[in-house]
Amino acid sequence: MNTTSINTDKTGKSVRWKFWLLLLLVVAAAVAMVAIPVFVIVPFKAQTAAGVEWSYRLRRWSPAATVVGAVLFLALCAKLWRGARWLGRLAMPALLAPLLAVTWFARQNYFEWGFKPLPNADYARAGEAPFVADGDMLMAVEINGDRVAYPVRQMAYHHVVNDVVGGKPITATY
Repeated sequence: MNTTSINTDKTGKSVRWKFWLLLLLVVAAAVAMVAIPVFVIVPFKAQTAAGVEWSYRLRRWSPAATVVGAVLFLALCAKLWRGARWLGRLAMPALLAPLLAVTWFARQNYFEWGFKPLPNADYARAGEAPFVADGDMLMAVEINGDRVAYPVRQMAYHHVVNDVVGGKPITATY
């Protein structure tokens, strides 16, 4: 197909803008597919069941869909390149950058990035822990007569603590 065939249709009207629109839609769809789960699934924020369901669905589909989008994008760029002016040729890699970014991001477990395990937890007896108020919620574990408690207020930040209780390794999470 030569460049004149994508510049005009049978009536002589320009159709090149349709290819550019499709190029933009591919990038927007890929970015949206990856961004929606990031902004919907947030700890300690109200979420609807439908929102979470769609977010997980998009999360499952995004690795394959972003690759398909990248291939379609490159095919459209190949079609548009020859007839493009210098501004159009600059726009193509500028649009490719966010597409490649979300294609990489779709393969990351970014939900885990918010969890910062407490690497070296320090322990104190209940009477020696002034940072724990009487009304604070605690997560408590008892194994083989050994008892520990983790303040929920601190667990809300770290989410995970690795510990040994009663001679058994445990992972406590909130």
